Amino acid sequence: MDGRGLFSGEPCRLRFVPASPDSGITFVCGSDPRSIEAARIPCDIANVAKRVRRTSLMNGSANVETVEHVLSAVWGLGIDNLTIEVSSTEVPSIDGSARPFADALLQAGIEEQDQEANLYVVTEPVSVSRDDAMLAALPGPTDCLEILYDLDYSSTPSIGRQVLAFCLGKDDYVRDIAPSRTFLLAREAQEFQARGIGTHLTGKDVVVMTDQGPVDNELRFPNEHVRHKVCDLIGDLALLGRRLCGRLVAYRSGHELNQDLVHRLIETASAQQRTADLAGEPLMDVRKIMRLLPHRYPFLMIDRIVEFEGDRRITGIKNVTINEPYFQGHYPGQPIMPGVMILEALAQLSGILLSRRLEHTGKVAMLLSMDKVKMRRPVRPGDQLLIQAEALHVRARTGHCYCQALVGGQVAAEAEIKFMLVDAEPA
Repeated sequence: MDGRGLFSGEPCRLRFVPASPDSGITFVCGSDPRSIEAARIPCDIANVAKRVRRTSLMNGSANVETVEHVLSAVWGLGIDNLTIEVSSTEVPSIDGSARPFADALLQAGIEEQDQEANLYVVTEPVSVSRDDAMLAALPGPTDCLEILYDLDYSSTPSIGRQVLAFCLGKDDYVRDIAPSRTFLLAREAQEFQARGIGTHLTGKDVVVMTDQGPVDNELRFPNEHVRHKVCDLIGDLALLGRRLCGRLVAYRSGHELNQDLVHRLIETASAQQRTADLAGEPLMDVRKIMRLLPHRYPFLMIDRIVEFEGDRRITGIKNVTINEPYFQGHYPGQPIMPGVMILEALAQLSGILLSRRLEHTGKVAMLLSMDKVKMRRPVRPGDQLLIQAEALHVRARTGHCYCQALVGGQVAAEAEIKFMLVDAEPA
């Protein structure tokens, strides 16, 4: 298919080419996609280029702009493996929706492959925010993605506030989402064209909204604006590379926030995998820990050590159970681990790390100060604290560590802890 780029106005020819199982979605850029000079840009969050009001990909010097609508069509139709050839640096806009791309894919036919789809099932809440916009992934269905989008344009009467619920994988994407077109306010359109952006466009090419309604155009749906926001969101989720299953709640979310969520989901998955990998045989069990630390019940806050990186970094685990004595009063009916106990766990882990450096020096570490302490999220019974400490520097008389406590990949607390190194008492 042929068309001009939405922002650049440059002509572009786009072609869909089948791809082998487990190869993902890849853009091939260049006037001759089959030539050795053609650049390949995998659809991956690591390749996202920083742009305003659109999603663009970059690999080295090669880039492809405004890919969200074509990716929405691909992801909305359940396609996991595809090569997308483009002759220019911006995909065709056509009518500003995902429908032309979806129609072309449906006309070509979609083939089921033997490989199982790669799923990402949300098992714990993950949220991101910017200013007054918010986007959260929550546990929900394991076979589809429920999306609830709240669009608030209360300052523009012709748009107002629109809420849409859509289930990707069960509802009709081609009928309900793909035809919705990109839109912008009249003052935004004037600002763009004054900067030489989209000068080829008129009100008939893109939905431009005034307080009274669209300029030289008609809406395809009364709530076409929120439908298009869902369209963009689905396209940006393709950057995850895995089918997201669960529930998404969005308020005024745009491309940057959508990309933030993808980053956070990948970080959470990596942390969960890391925790699972570390859950094997400990390097130090509680008996060995008690040989290094003087603490005992109910004040020993480290259950095991699972990783050492020399004398520079250490990872330990604290299992939080309802049997902890402090839960009796903190708080009845709403048990939350006291922040001071989390910090104590960080200090104890740091002490074990420093002990590796001080083993043959005749010194022991005594807590001196805690700086830049931040409590990020509550810790409750049933949580497992993954505690990490890194030695920033150790001098003759002081030690300085940066520490974090994480639950499910999310930071629960962090601090910089300083110790005074004193002579050990003779045995």
